[in-house]
Amino acid sequence: MAKTKEPKLEHSELAGEFTDDGVTVLVDIFRPAGTNGDWKMEVVTQDDDLIEWEEGFETDRDAFDEFLATVERDGIRTFLDDADEPSVH
Repeated sequence: MAKTKEPKLEHSELAGEFTDDGVTVLVDIFRPAGTNGDWKMEVVTQDDDLIEWEEGFETDRDAFDEFLATVERDGIRTFLDDADEPSVH
């Protein structure tokens, strides 16, 4: 029985670390490689919390613009669980 391989992903050039207000998150924007499918976006916090957008985006720029709009509207700390609590590593 053939083992199902994970589909290869194409990552956007806009993906990467983003720092604001002393907080750094990893923004990952991707879609299945070799397709014109919708782009997906995830944000990974310093505490390895994962925030996913359920809706896909037509372009990677649309996804990144949505991330920037969220940071502008709610602040980057909106991605953190306990923004008021100091993080302990």
